[in-house]
Amino acid sequence: MAEVGLQLHPDKTRIVYCKDSRRREDFEDTSFTLLGDTFQPRIARRRDGVKFTGFLPAISKDALKRIGKQVRSWRLHRRTNCTAVELARVINPVVRGWMAYYGAFYRSALYPVLYRINTYLLRWVMKKYKRLRTWKAAIQAMKDALRRHPEFFAHWVWVKPALR
Repeated sequence: MAEVGLQLHPDKTRIVYCKDSRRREDFEDTSFTLLGDTFQPRIARRRDGVKFTGFLPAISKDALKRIGKQVRSWRLHRRTNCTAVELARVINPVVRGWMAYYGAFYRSALYPVLYRINTYLLRWVMKKYKRLRTWKAAIQAMKDALRRHPEFFAHWVWVKPALR
């Protein structure tokens, strides 16, 4: 690398064993994180339905924590002065970006954050509308909203509200 003018950082540089279904050896480093994705052995399915272990990327734990922190900072459940349209206008561009970037390869790793957004929206419904103060009523209202407008919130395309 020195020949081309690059210097490797000793703490960040290591050899990673890309384990898959065909290899059985055990090594110390079997995963690495690059640009918010963690590459590691994961279960995958071929087109004919057969499962195998492949070395695949998915959102890293650090990126999940950062996204979760941002979702909490929105304090959706406290915005009772906003309408649902205003909430959608605020969160949809950000959530669409996360879904496009982190959900490109292993989208199920992003589901916990999307479920958390649904939970905050349920709490918002319960605080905003007096007749929907119970979980059961709020969940039913969210299901009705999903039925009427299935793409109102960007994450509803992947994760349906209250169906977890």
